[in-house]
Amino acid sequence: MEIGVKKTIFSPKAIINQKFGSKACYKVEEVQEESTQNGFPGLAIPQKAPLFRCQLELPEFTVVSDICRKKKDAEQSAADLALKRLGHHSVAENPSDKDPCDALIDQIKYLFSDEFSLPLHPLRGHLRAALLRRGDLYGLVPASVITTCDTKTSNLCKLLNPEVELKPFLALSLIMRTIPRLSGCVTSKGQLSIQKQNPYPTEIIESSDIQQSDSPESILVKAIQIPASLDKTVQPVTLNISSAGYYLDVIAEQLGVTDASKVLLSRTIGKASSETRLYFAASESLVMDLLSDLANVKDFHVEGPPNARASYFCGQGIYGDAIMASIGYTWRSKELFHEHVSLQSYYRMLISKIPSGNYKLSREAILAAELPSVFTTKANWRGSFPREILFAFCHQHRLSEPIFSTTSVPLKASCELLRSQKKLKVTEVAGLATEYANGGGLNAGDGESVGLESNFRCEVKVFSKGRDLIIECSPKEIYRKQTDATHSASLKVLSWLNAYFKDLGMPLEKLNCSADALDISFSLENFHKEFALSQSIHNVQQSGTQGSKLPESKSTDMQYTLSGQDVCLPNIEGSDSGVFPSNGSLLCISYSVSLVTEGGHTKELIESKDEFEFEMGAGAVISALEAVVTQMSAGQCAHFNMNLPPQEFILAAVDDPGRIHSLLSSEACWLEYHVTLLRVTKPPEERMEQALFSPPLSKQRVEYAVQHIKKSCAATLVDFGCGSGSLLDSLLDYPTSLEKIVGVDISQKSLGRAAKVLHAKLSSKSDAGIKSAILYDGSITEFEPQLCGFDIGTCLEVIEHMEEDQACRFGDIALSYFRPKVLIVSTPNYEYNVILQRSSPVTQEEYPDEKSQSESCKFRNHDHKFEWTREQFNHWASELAKKHNYSVEFSGVGGSGDVEPGFASQIAVFKQESLLDEDDLLTKQNSSQHCKVVWNWNCADRSVVGTLSNK
Repeated sequence: MEIGVKKTIFSPKAIINQKFGSKACYKVEEVQEESTQNGFPGLAIPQKAPLFRCQLELPEFTVVSDICRKKKDAEQSAADLALKRLGHHSVAENPSDKDPCDALIDQIKYLFSDEFSLPLHPLRGHLRAALLRRGDLYGLVPASVITTCDTKTSNLCKLLNPEVELKPFLALSLIMRTIPRLSGCVTSKGQLSIQKQNPYPTEIIESSDIQQSDSPESILVKAIQIPASLDKTVQPVTLNISSAGYYLDVIAEQLGVTDASKVLLSRTIGKASSETRLYFAASESLVMDLLSDLANVKDFHVEGPPNARASYFCGQGIYGDAIMASIGYTWRSKELFHEHVSLQSYYRMLISKIPSGNYKLSREAILAAELPSVFTTKANWRGSFPREILFAFCHQHRLSEPIFSTTSVPLKASCELLRSQKKLKVTEVAGLATEYANGGGLNAGDGESVGLESNFRCEVKVFSKGRDLIIECSPKEIYRKQTDATHSASLKVLSWLNAYFKDLGMPLEKLNCSADALDISFSLENFHKEFALSQSIHNVQQSGTQGSKLPESKSTDMQYTLSGQDVCLPNIEGSDSGVFPSNGSLLCISYSVSLVTEGGHTKELIESKDEFEFEMGAGAVISALEAVVTQMSAGQCAHFNMNLPPQEFILAAVDDPGRIHSLLSSEACWLEYHVTLLRVTKPPEERMEQALFSPPLSKQRVEYAVQHIKKSCAATLVDFGCGSGSLLDSLLDYPTSLEKIVGVDISQKSLGRAAKVLHAKLSSKSDAGIKSAILYDGSITEFEPQLCGFDIGTCLEVIEHMEEDQACRFGDIALSYFRPKVLIVSTPNYEYNVILQRSSPVTQEEYPDEKSQSESCKFRNHDHKFEWTREQFNHWASELAKKHNYSVEFSGVGGSGDVEPGFASQIAVFKQESLLDEDDLLTKQNSSQHCKVVWNWNCADRSVVGTLSNK
């Protein structure tokens, strides 16, 4: 029987032109590759190889080519992809002029001929093993082995039937239909196997070292059995393979079939060099269909339920129970390769298909690490970089490699772009504009100018293997470094995918909103098509003990709790060292995580690390752990209990998942964390300030505020943006007239730290003079009647953490509605950064791209949205004062106002010149309340009330 297909004798582009003529539109664009060195030592000019990508627009669809070195290659690649979409296969897949069916026959004939002499070809190992089989099975090689071990045979089968890619058993039908036309090859009745008709010559047998052993050795290989039913758990199995036998016969027995010919093989899974595959059995009806001599068998009788878990790993249709094993013959050796596949490795492979799981594995901290929400600096990033994780994710899910388009943005365009965005950063615009006005590019080192192309924006697209667009991310932000742009764009895609995998039942509206927030567009149809199996696989792994009640804390020096079902109140032990973490700090902790059963009868260590570094505020650890560490100082220890995460993460972390799974299934459990904060490396801003100022700027700002409080004889104070309470805490060390202090912030984690510090100090000081202390959770850019009418307000180093329009809104709200008698606002002086950054011994480590003093300075903290010059700050403050009937005086701390470039930290002191009209005040007081009391201390009975949520 012959299977004919049209011979391809023209190039892909020629065929497209024949079919579509002028309706086919080719658009070639140049794509920038990351700079590479030219190989000449000492020459710091980066070399950029020209790369091209082609978009081919046809009447019914559009395809995008792979990245190519030549324009014509990009056009041919796009045409080839279009032909695949049309079901027409190009000459590239069948370089021979032969009919593919004839080519397949010739290839199989060659594989079973005496001329097949590649000693390390994987199929040679199977041929040798087949000659060790006994009885009727002697010399029989399963057809499934031929299609998986020989690349040319596999490609020809895909050419004849593209569905072979997703349904591997279809290749067996093509192989078996060639047998009647094969001279020298036969098969046995009812067997999906091929056998050489005539014996191999003696010299081939001797050279292949084929001999029966009187005392064969046994090889024990650990593997995993994956039941088709999701209600059943995966189980470890051991394959006992004799050196005188055939390993596929052992797998066949494990699957419950008579011989290896009925064992079907998936493609390899995991790493490119992996031999891990899934093995499953062909039913009797499927065997009969595959052996049928009918020319067009379309509806194969695949008995047995689909195996969703196995299919999820390999991206192919798997039916019935399956065996996951890493065993087979390779190009590297004649010997049978094998390595163990444990339950732990199974679960690690499972979580590696989730972006956060991949990151956790790279950190070797499955129960502590979390995929960061922001890419700050390479120096502070730990674990695999976002671009690497995105490539790995696409590989795991059988998608095409992500395509990055990095665009150079000239400095002039950068200025205009920044002004057009509502994320306006005045100083960055000013710095860029200055450089552009001076005509210069940024110095690239050794006197080589890189011209105006010193800013970058990166777009990323994710396609299916069939080149259907799934995800497109087009960030608006621009970056000074090309790698930062690439990693940031990658992280946006990963963050969105991670949110989906965490909430697989996410409503479409929420999915769209999260995509919009991350500058992502996606094809819902293509997205669901590629990730259809994700919901059934990852949802079934959810822990069955999520509802277990956590034990209450035995001891604590605090009166508030972390509410919600996730975390129990932490116990913090050890003396307060005064070294606290803050956003941007690099922390080093040691930790251990144990699984504890209800009643504490069983306690199993799950995971521990002696040293683990992460950046505070970047979301690089699970939120519960970060919330607790926020409340600690260096040297302190804490322990807390937490409900179970999805079961797959716990089982991926332990050495013996089988025993732990039984424990999880039989008893109510939770996780117990023990953590020690070993050290705190302060963020660049604090390190730079401490390198130049003594006392530190933070302490100088507090002393400046204290002097004004004393002068004004203020009795009430509100600290806008109080953070972890550093100002309020410091105020308690000075004798003042204050009786009531209030702090407000939007970070509950920071408020938790503030509550702990203030409670400890107020409870121990009987002569502090403070009668009331309150902490509010709320925004300082929204009107709140409880914040009105204070004697003095402070807002120290806060506004630069907002967008500029929000800083302006705060100024209006504070002076028109809150109307403190005195308002003190401080913010960094951008002009002073050149001194700070030059003074810091870690500047080059943090910012290795800064190679010239003429280059614009970085912001002091990656979280700063802007930093103002003196002129910009004076203009902002003067306009506010004039608008709201306040006077304003300018001063600062750090440096001198009489010497350029002024103070390091600039300060504006607003003083009220007239009282608010009483009718207006009543109107404001009747407004709704936006802030929530999270902590309230009263001196009369030394009581404290309030709760803090772990967010």
